[in-house]
Amino acid sequence: MNKNNETVVTRFRLLGFQEISGSKKYVFFFAIFTAYITTLLINFLIIGLVHIKSQLHSPMYFFLQQLSIVEITFLTIIIPNMLYVLWLEGAMILVKNCIAQTYFYCAVGCAECHLLAVMAYDRYLAICKPLHYHTIMNTNHQRALVIYCWTFGFLLTQITLNFLCQLDFCGPYIIDHFFCDLMPFLKLTCSYIFALQVEILAGSIPLMIIPFTIILISYVYVFITILGISSSVGRKKAFSTCSSHLIVVTVYFGSLISIYDIPANGDSMTSNKLLSLLYIVVTPLFNPIIYSLRNKEIRVIISNLFGAKQTRIMKG
Repeated sequence: MNKNNETVVTRFRLLGFQEISGSKKYVFFFAIFTAYITTLLINFLIIGLVHIKSQLHSPMYFFLQQLSIVEITFLTIIIPNMLYVLWLEGAMILVKNCIAQTYFYCAVGCAECHLLAVMAYDRYLAICKPLHYHTIMNTNHQRALVIYCWTFGFLLTQITLNFLCQLDFCGPYIIDHFFCDLMPFLKLTCSYIFALQVEILAGSIPLMIIPFTIILISYVYVFITILGISSSVGRKKAFSTCSSHLIVVTVYFGSLISIYDIPANGDSMTSNKLLSLLYIVVTPLFNPIIYSLRNKEIRVIISNLFGAKQTRIMKG
């Protein structure tokens, strides 16, 4: 496209949920705000419990703590600005800020994909290699894996960031979304983006396909091992240690695939926003709840913690 006669856009307008107005807007705003605060509190609770309770000082809970940190970071990148856009029924955002949000959203999402793969690998070692588990999954190895997840996520997405920073935007300047998602954002550029599209396609392999493959292979071995346990009690106990993670992985990758398999144009844009809402707001809310409700040790600690506080209040 010839850009000589075009005005370079320096700001975008995020439309948010234009179809929600009047009193419905306040109800929707309150629901999102409540979900955000609740998710933060539950994740901070998990981080604190894993840090202070010695019975939770194991690799599985260490990775769960890191997942909570990822969820908090991921939510904070999107939700505060989303609430701002929702309240104003649309808001302006600088192009550079939009690029920054896209970068951090993708980087943290990549880190979470790899962390979920690491957690699957941890369950594989615990169930399939129990005699060597603590030797292999020592403290240094745990920290190295977490550092890898964060570093790889940000370095891989840096390539996309370099492409994004070279784009020109000549109008229109409207993004029919509540945040700067990559695909709606790219529709507004007047630059040649074939190289960027190839990079995004190639980047999806280490970003999603490889972690998902690691998870799949890990659980194939886990299920084979579980089925080989003669005791039904032993099988149930082994499966219970990985069931929470399996549910989280299914919901996470299921919602992620649903979002980017549906074309974001025409009437489907509303569906895309709703699926994004599920992925960004609902899934992070349910993840720590799933781990808390399905994990006996965490349930007991939370019950004892709040039970002790209630006793102190009654005595006081």
